[in-house]
Amino acid sequence: MKTALLLAFTTAAFAAAPTYKVVNKIAIGGTGRWDYSFVDTANHRLYVSHGNQTEVIDTATDKLVGTIQGTNGVHGIAIADDLGIGFTSDGADNDVTVFDTKTLAVKTKVKTGVNPDSIIYEPTSHRVFTFNGRSNDSTVIDAKTLQVVTASIPLGGKPEFSQVDGKGHIYVNIENTGEIVEIDAKNALAAKRYSIAPCTDPTGLTFDLKKARLYSVCGNKMMVISDPATGKVVGTAPIGAGPDGVVFDDGYAFSSNGPDGTITMVGETSPGKFEAVATIPTARLSRTISVDQKAHKLYLSAVESGPPAVGKDGKAGKNPSTVPESFHILVVGR
Repeated sequence: MKTALLLAFTTAAFAAAPTYKVVNKIAIGGTGRWDYSFVDTANHRLYVSHGNQTEVIDTATDKLVGTIQGTNGVHGIAIADDLGIGFTSDGADNDVTVFDTKTLAVKTKVKTGVNPDSIIYEPTSHRVFTFNGRSNDSTVIDAKTLQVVTASIPLGGKPEFSQVDGKGHIYVNIENTGEIVEIDAKNALAAKRYSIAPCTDPTGLTFDLKKARLYSVCGNKMMVISDPATGKVVGTAPIGAGPDGVVFDDGYAFSSNGPDGTITMVGETSPGKFEAVATIPTARLSRTISVDQKAHKLYLSAVESGPPAVGKDGKAGKNPSTVPESFHILVVGR
């Protein structure tokens, strides 16, 4: 009887997935070029890459409160709350813009490898790591002195999104080899790498700190869960097409599927078994995602879709056009 009751309780606990939906749209305007966004939960700030500038939104009011200019071809944002500064990876200029998080004033710029994409702050070493998509390496910057520590850590392939474990390790997806590389932050070197097959073309990456598991989203419509300690894949789950971002919140992973205009919500439905537990409608092309883990809100960059785009031949194509000045942030919550 006790065993049956325990099994019933466990099954019910796994089945109790919260329901998410679009709860707000934050109008920004302008062109629709974007990449990553980043939530600074402690200070209620959402940083959004937007072409050659970075938008700053107050998540308590969902209002645009500032813009950081001159972040040309910006891809990612990293925040060092303990130092009061932030960093953007500027792919068009091959540098990092350093800014004051209170005033948003630019302090300096630091050169990197070619086309810095993902960028992350590692708190135990007080270092910033850029992952450079065309030079296939990582540049390491001392966040206190703003000097380059290591110009290039070779990664053996094209890096995509990165995560830290808070213990001096950084993990990054390698898109063209289907691997994860672990970086030793203190020694600024690639410590190990492992395959995440059957994943192909991994892009977004997130980390479950409690269980120490990495979640990669893959071009073959799959989420792959791996254990970085053992370098082994521990599970997979189906997701939508064209994922470019994934976040983890309250026991679930959320994949943003741009072409489908959906989020796939993945949970561990029984020990070691991962399944898609919900599909959340968003907007076409909303492919990147960030999360406020305290408020349980997801943020996706998006544009409004218009009539089918007309080609040079004067004929309407299959894909819709985008409405001018319609760039906005979708807020998805419970």
